[in-house]
Amino acid sequence: MKPKKVMDFAIKIEEAAITIVFIYFLSEYNLGLPVWVWVLLFFSPDLSMLGYLVNSRIGAFTYNLFHHRAIALTLVAIGFFMHIDILITSGILLVAHSSFDRMLGYGLKFPDDFKHTHLGWMGENESLK
Repeated sequence: MKPKKVMDFAIKIEEAAITIVFIYFLSEYNLGLPVWVWVLLFFSPDLSMLGYLVNSRIGAFTYNLFHHRAIALTLVAIGFFMHIDILITSGILLVAHSSFDRMLGYGLKFPDDFKHTHLGWMGENESLK
């Protein structure tokens, strides 16, 4: 197996593990909401892609705002220290979702193109490497 493929696989396993752990945290901090609501909320950060309807720079900004784990963990920390459960839960949800996306190859976006991510170009043909 090529080193890049090994590394890509390792990253996917790591992101899957983070997703599973943070989904568990969501089950602990569920705010009393039913599971079907959490399924909808889990995919809600992808609404940030609507910024691409304006242009790729705005789209990258809005997408990255809702998929950046530092922002998500900041929400968790603020919620924890201020005892605001909705902030804790929102941050946990954002970490779980962003890890899920990264597991699928959707990274943080560069402003030039939706497919240009911090993980490389999405859909890049492996046979060309």
